Amino acid sequence: QVQLVESGGGLVQAGGSLRLSCVSSGNILSSDSMAWYRQAPGKARIFVANIRTNGRTDYALSVKGRFAISRDSAKNSVYLQMNSLKTEDTAVYYCASISGLSVTYGQGTQVTVSS
Repeated sequence: QVQLVESGGGLVQAGGSLRLSCVSSGNILSSDSMAWYRQAPGKARIFVANIRTNGRTDYALSVKGRFAISRDSAKNSVYLQMNSLKTEDTAVYYCASISGLSVTYGQGTQVTVSS
């Protein structure tokens, strides 16, 4: 089972940007996809974005046009560039490695957007 370590979270004002990083202990191209999820206080964890082995990306409607997922397979890393941040983007962001029905999450990184 791979281990995932996220970084890059922090406090930012609304309208600002952050870039999250996720480093995997394994080859990210060996999984079906790599993804980002987020969980706001008192709410369920929800999908944000993913990037498949073939490079295709998908986004939640709430972040489409503002967030961009990318990867560097040589570094076994996945990134989430977050622009035009809103207060409702405040959450713990989790990196995920998905293979079939198996999902492995990292420990998460806190993103707080202030008004």
